Amino acid sequence: MQFQLTEEFIEQVEQYIANNDGDALKGLLHDFHFADVAELLEELNHEEATYLVKLLDSEVTSEALMELDDDFRERILDNLSPSEIADELDEMDTDDAADIIAELDDDIQKEVIGHIEDIGHAADIVDLLRYDEDTAGGLMAKELVRVKETWTVAGCVREMRRQAENVTRVHSIYVTDKHGKLKGRLSLKDLLTAPEKSKISDIYIPKVDYVTVHTEGEEVARIMQKYDLEAIPVVDDNGILVGRVTIDDIVDFIKEEAEKDYQMAAGISEDVEADDSIWQLTRARLPWLILALIGGFVSVSVLGTFSGAMAEHAKLFFFVPLIAAMAGNVGVQSSAIVLQGLANNSLKGSVWKRLIKEILLSLLNGFILATILVVGGMFVLGLDFLFGLTIAISLISVIITASLLGTFIPIILDKKGIDPAMATGPFITTSNDIFGILIYFTIAKIILGF
Repeated sequence: MQFQLTEEFIEQVEQYIANNDGDALKGLLHDFHFADVAELLEELNHEEATYLVKLLDSEVTSEALMELDDDFRERILDNLSPSEIADELDEMDTDDAADIIAELDDDIQKEVIGHIEDIGHAADIVDLLRYDEDTAGGLMAKELVRVKETWTVAGCVREMRRQAENVTRVHSIYVTDKHGKLKGRLSLKDLLTAPEKSKISDIYIPKVDYVTVHTEGEEVARIMQKYDLEAIPVVDDNGILVGRVTIDDIVDFIKEEAEKDYQMAAGISEDVEADDSIWQLTRARLPWLILALIGGFVSVSVLGTFSGAMAEHAKLFFFVPLIAAMAGNVGVQSSAIVLQGLANNSLKGSVWKRLIKEILLSLLNGFILATILVVGGMFVLGLDFLFGLTIAISLISVIITASLLGTFIPIILDKKGIDPAMATGPFITTSNDIFGILIYFTIAKIILGF
């Protein structure tokens, strides 16, 4: 049964903390899952949360710390000494410990690493810090079960028992040669059913999916999704097995990337949280707002060149917001579909085929929407035929243009190595507003003859 965190329970915890009643708190939280502890920590202020982290066993708090919001965890770590942080890292897998270390200042990093009791664990953490956090090397953990192809089944089982003590979850058993190069994987069923004197080289499976330390996180996620893997081994440039990426790490990575793309699509240029400072939020939002403002000035300038037309045909003005809104909506829809395809690596085929498909789709959608608009306009606003024709052709043209921009700008940015998420939100909306207004009045000028 899932634990429910009530206001009464939180008040009880806060009261124990205020009274410095550590024994009562330990008894109250004795059987808590680390996820429940993390949820409780986030309901407290950072000083109360720090008290609990210092009080409870590191086996629980180390896992709970990884569940916390980055900023909140940073405030807790600021209140811990280097030796206390080291105690938490001792209980973490190397990938999680490396993530924590990376958040600390350089001088604190050295102190913390120096306080880690397990020298091998500390060395593995330092090794992981060499890799970019968005690559397989930055995502991998050093903990895994590896066996050598020259071992017997009996010797293999003994060695696996020793290695498994440091591995939270055994997803796979990897086979290497005497130099540590990845050779394949070992089926647990084959290991249990083979004679004890059999060599691992006779029963292991040579086919194994793997990535290198330099493989981008998105590619790691794609491979694991394609082959339905719970873990994937990581090798260095020489084929030496150096770690593994597990499904929980990939899920966290995908979540973080999705949040970044969502913020960028919404016009937020930095990774921020709702409770960040006003300065941080302003710095993240302002660049795209300035772009939108510049685009607005351009739109006003375009409208200014057609002031005479609006004086002669006042009804043209009332349809400007509609044309601009349709352009923005269609552009965002098209770019969202392309972004999804790029993220899933499912965007394949000829660019020209996609071009034709987008034009046909836009024509169909535009014709349906234009028909609804013109018929409604004639009955409600009493539009004449020429004016209705102007609106219809303009709407169809704007939808086609917006659809093509929304489709191909992300593709072009992706080919140039720029995050295609930049194409959505304010960028697409602003550019389509400008093109939409320009197309609308150009067509109106041709048909209505002003």
